Amino acid sequence: MPLRQLQQAGVALTIGTDVGAGPSCSVLKTLADAVRVQQLLREPLSPLQAFYMATLGAARALQLESCIGNFKVGKEADFLVLDLEATPELAERMVQVESLEELLGLLILLGDDRLVVEVNVQGRALMRNGALIVSAGDTKREF
Repeated sequence: MPLRQLQQAGVALTIGTDVGAGPSCSVLKTLADAVRVQQLLREPLSPLQAFYMATLGAARALQLESCIGNFKVGKEADFLVLDLEATPELAERMVQVESLEELLGLLILLGDDRLVVEVNVQGRALMRNGALIVSAGDTKREF
């Protein structure tokens, strides 16, 4: 995809996993694929730009930034909680991280679904440590 050319033409672009257009529903794998493809095309996509395109940039592309895209008070919150030490390689590299850009790059290139500790939809945990959480009144059960 000619990313820069499309951006310069004003096309609203995003990175997502819910349309079945790629081989994975993993946001980390999809981000890694996007970064690698852009490198092959000699149009590098920085980790910061990749995460932006998958979060607030996606909300803006869909004209939903007033509702979603970041953690501001009053917005809907669909998000993952990640364990930055879930794999030995990532844990070892995290000790040496010196910037947000580097941290996001490591998550993109070394991260996978093993990092996902919790899945939240509209601010409510639906899955924790691989177990589905179901609310029944005030009681929560894990499966």
